[in-house]
Amino acid sequence: MIKSMTGFASVTREDERASVAVTIRALNHRYLDLQLRTPPSLAAVEPEIRTLVGKQVARGRVEVSVSLQVRQAQGVEVEFNEDFGRALAAALDQARARGLVHGTLTPGDLLRLPQALTIRERREGEDEAVQSAITALARGAVEQALRELDTMRAHEGDHVRADLDSRRALVADLVERIAVAADEGRASMEARLAERVRQLRIDLQTDEAAVAQEIVRMAARSDISEEVARFRAHVSHWVTLAGSPEPCGRKLDFLLQEMNREVNTMGSKADGLRVSELIIAAKAELEKMREQVQNVE
Repeated sequence: MIKSMTGFASVTREDERASVAVTIRALNHRYLDLQLRTPPSLAAVEPEIRTLVGKQVARGRVEVSVSLQVRQAQGVEVEFNEDFGRALAAALDQARARGLVHGTLTPGDLLRLPQALTIRERREGEDEAVQSAITALARGAVEQALRELDTMRAHEGDHVRADLDSRRALVADLVERIAVAADEGRASMEARLAERVRQLRIDLQTDEAAVAQEIVRMAARSDISEEVARFRAHVSHWVTLAGSPEPCGRKLDFLLQEMNREVNTMGSKADGLRVSELIIAAKAELEKMREQVQNVE
């Protein structure tokens, strides 16, 4: 299946707990190159995100950015330093016994002593139920973004395939015309050689059988029927690959190399007035196809 390697998707999901925004950007690359950015609180879901991307994308540079905004106010935890409290109480008792201080220790006194109390915000990750819900929210956002990215890449792939199909049909027609022109050129060459032999026969003693064999060998060297047959097979294979559900960009790239090799061989073997012009046109179209295939997954 022909899909473009480029695409973009942006999804935001939210509930009463948090808001998760996912942005995915896909670019051309020879292999799969995943760049993932997530907040520390979602670090546990990173392996799952990588797996989801790997199932959806075969190759390309994929940049995934996940941002999290927590809606619920974070809880507060207060921790009392018991060791410090006991030491403080003992010291105060001694001071009272000596008449240095009077009264009892109040909660306000403890608040003025940084060593007595530790006050900190409770992290959302410490609440397993909340963290699980936020993780599920992030996972759903990533899955939706990947579906939207795939839709965009498939849509662009339809345009790429239309262009490639038209060029493939044009190149296939050019090769058929090359085959006809080569046959005409070979027939013309045989006629010229036969006429030259008849002219030389008057002055030279020639072995007509040997001359005929040499003409056949020269004609065989200019025969491109095998190259044309292989090119037709490549075109048929191209149609099969483009219609299959599997990613085919790298296979199409390799197939284009083989098609270009066959056309080059045709150009070196075939003889005829129109062959060179047709060869140049075919190679130009194959190069345009090669450039376009670089965008295919």
